[in-house]
Amino acid sequence: MRPAHLIASVVTAAAAVIALANPASAAPINYVALGDSYASGLGTGSYDGASGSCKRGPLAYPALYAAATAPATFKSVACSGARTGDVITQANNLTAATNLITVQVGGNDAGFADVITTCTFGSDQDCTNRVNQAKTYAANTLPGLLTNVYSTIKSKAPSARVVVLGYPRMYKVPGSCNVGLSDTKRAAINSGSDALHNTIAARAGAAGFGYVDVRGAFTGHEICSSSWWLNSLSWPVEESYHPNRAGHQSGYLPALRSAIG
Repeated sequence: MRPAHLIASVVTAAAAVIALANPASAAPINYVALGDSYASGLGTGSYDGASGSCKRGPLAYPALYAAATAPATFKSVACSGARTGDVITQANNLTAATNLITVQVGGNDAGFADVITTCTFGSDQDCTNRVNQAKTYAANTLPGLLTNVYSTIKSKAPSARVVVLGYPRMYKVPGSCNVGLSDTKRAAINSGSDALHNTIAARAGAAGFGYVDVRGAFTGHEICSSSWWLNSLSWPVEESYHPNRAGHQSGYLPALRSAIG
């Protein structure tokens, strides 16, 4: 090898080593967050006025992750009340340049709000029956809806890393609460969270996406524990049964960071 070629080879190799050692030289991260009220931050009590009824806020885990990691670009289009069809529409915000996506959806499709209403005002049996309906939906109908969401995401941003986030169990059973829902209702609601986990984890895996199971992170911090990371019946009512600020900061954010690495 001629000296000039040798020098050029050495310089190229050195540049490659420097690039690997220097994270700033890596490809810029363009992050888009998709999802429902758990991803928008409903329950934290702090919202961007421009987001309207979507209730997106700076204390939601996507915004916290962006603040902690400083991606080149960040956009959250998560929206309170979103179902799978809404997230397919949200995916129009993805481009070929999007290389990090988080998505959380499925609870509203399975009737989360109606489950909570029925369990709050109905009997133990009413609650159990409604949760069982939701679990049947999660097992039989939700998988196809999630497959459509994940396929759409993949088609819009084929090179992106996609991380799917699940839902926590709501209650510690038995817990410290002496009023409110019975342990029978609390256990039924938790079993609904487990059913959602089973379906979402399976569909995310089938799509080749990462999945974050936050049930472990929230263990010991459920409603009726000694340190709640979730709102119980709250005011405004729409914030009920959503992660509070600690739930996003100490529950979802570390779990997401651990998953992404």
